[in-house]
Amino acid sequence: MIKYKLFLFFITFFIISSVIRADNKVDHKIAVLVNEDIITSFDIIQRIKLTAVLNGININDDNNQMILNNVVDELIQEKVKLQKINEYKIKVDEIEYINFEENFLKRNNIDRSQLLLSLEDNSINYHELKRLLNSELLWSKLINGLYYRLTSVSDIEIGEIISKNPNLSNEQAESLVIQRQLDLQSSKLIRDIMNEATVEYK
Repeated sequence: MIKYKLFLFFITFFIISSVIRADNKVDHKIAVLVNEDIITSFDIIQRIKLTAVLNGININDDNNQMILNNVVDELIQEKVKLQKINEYKIKVDEIEYINFEENFLKRNNIDRSQLLLSLEDNSINYHELKRLLNSELLWSKLINGLYYRLTSVSDIEIGEIISKNPNLSNEQAESLVIQRQLDLQSSKLIRDIMNEATVEYK
């Protein structure tokens, strides 16, 4: 379930010097430089709040450091992914995005109208959600374009999956095998581009 209100919290870690004030305004101070792309304190705060809303959690003293670290890592990876996406000139149209968003909300059992209300209540720009999902969609298209033709599925692999999940069809099991291979290629590519990236914390 989506939490409709988040507790106000202060971010005082070394990456962020700005403070969320009562009016929810924050300075757009550069927090991280990824190659030539910037991540601002506002970007980080927006993504932290969005993460909390999507996962139905409240920010508190016990989890804020972990969430902050995860969000900053996520935004850095997002930047280097987009650089690779732009290198290959990957695009998505509005229909593709709408379908992707619908599937995301369905998979996570999230009602769109309630989500939009929650975003508004917590001063989260809808563009932040769209940026997150659009980045995932673009990266998926890139990985499929680069590696799908290299995937292969054996009867043994299909049999192993079906033995553990008898309700799956052969086609579903095959899709799972292919997706696992694509996920491995995705992880490897992310590691490679992260190793080449210059990340500077301000």
